[in-house]
Formats: sequence, C-alpha cells, structure tokens
Amino acid sequence: MATELHVELVAADRNVWSGEATLVVARTASGDIGVMPGHQPLLGVLESGPVTIRTSDGGTVIAAVHGGFISFADNKLSLLAEIAELSDEIDVQRAERALERAKSDADASAERRADVRLRAVSTR
Repeated sequence: MATELHVELVAADRNVWSGEATLVVARTASGDIGVMPGHQPLLGVLESGPVTIRTSDGGTVIAAVHGGFISFADNKLSLLAEIAELSDEIDVQRAERALERAKSDADASAERRADVRLRAVSTR
C-alpha cells in the first residue's frame, strides 16, 4: 500500500501548491474529511475553510480555501478551488480589517471569507 499521495491545490488563477503528502484534511458539503493514501475514490464539493496538508517530509501546509471541488483517485488528490491562499501569504492585519468591514456592512459572504483566512493563519 502506498504511503504517500500526490496533492494538487489549484485556484482559478494559479497553481497554489503541489507535492507529496501523508494526510489532507478539508471541509466538504458533507463535513470535514481526511484523505490518506489508499482512500476510496471520491468527488465532493469544497466548502470555505482551512485545508491542512501534512507533507511527506513531516511539514504542514495550511491554505484558506473558498469553494470548489475535491477529487481523489489513484492516490492523486485534486483540490480545485475558486480562491485559495497559503497561510503564509495572508496579511493578518488586512484580513482583520476585512472582517470588521464585512461585519459593519452585514456582508455574510465577505465575513465568512475573512474568517476562513484568519483561521488558516491561526493554525499555522
């Protein structure tokens, strides 16, 4: 049985991250899911939330993902996101300002995006 899976995290505008991993945790429409090597094939809808990738070298990659799809087959996991940012790319102060602005504007979707970005940063 394989001990690694190949992961591609792709946003609409760029390839965000690619590499080998031992575990990926993402939020789907059905709830949080963990995918390890040898997982059953799957196709699902990604919900906004942090995605955690445990890399083969023992590191961790965290990304804020906003919508999209997740697909796994033949030890290849594809995360196709509308928007995705690695946690180390996120400007915390800007995300905090965006959250406050969204709250004052009563913009639920903007508030959710800012919240996901801040959760991704807080779990690095």
